[in-house]
Amino acid sequence: MNIKELVTGYDTVIFDLGGVVLDLHYEATIEAFQKLGSEHFDELYSQALQTDLFDRYETGRISSLHFINKVKELLPGSVSPNEVVAAWNAMIKTFRPEKLILLEQLLNTHTTALLSNTNDLHMTYVRRKLKEISEKELEDYFHYTFLSHELKMRKPYKETFLHVCEQMKVKPDRVLFIDDSRQHIEGAKEAGINAFLFPQNQPF
Repeated sequence: MNIKELVTGYDTVIFDLGGVVLDLHYEATIEAFQKLGSEHFDELYSQALQTDLFDRYETGRISSLHFINKVKELLPGSVSPNEVVAAWNAMIKTFRPEKLILLEQLLNTHTTALLSNTNDLHMTYVRRKLKEISEKELEDYFHYTFLSHELKMRKPYKETFLHVCEQMKVKPDRVLFIDDSRQHIEGAKEAGINAFLFPQNQPF
């Protein structure tokens, strides 16, 4: 994958976080919850189909405490809130230094943004993982950072992409969106944005 070649000809590039900028393994969270006693967590959580609980959490409509308590209801009574958080964060893996270097370089040639379906617990952990290899904050690697739980909007909805373009004051057809979810790619295209399906967790 040559991201530098891919972004040539575009003024603005919007990156997804998990699976693109940050290595992500959904299976690790499913396995962690199964170890805590949830036999059917894989049915409740998948990349393609999220339950209303996750949707509400990712759009900031419920608090982390409410989310943890609701998840605990799906698990044996002996499971602690800290165990729920650890299992929920298990999917978050590592930042690759070479990706961060390229993101820094793109700041000089393009307008760049991050657009992520995420939540408060994950972002707290993501920032901790970043500090393991960088002195910079996540926001330092992009001109704009759009997080679903702060926006109260999420991918793949057309309105989300149009809102982001409006905030950046850019025309959708001058934007390239890079994401590892086919559903999100289709949403971006509906908004008139050029989109590239990134092979999950691959190098730039």
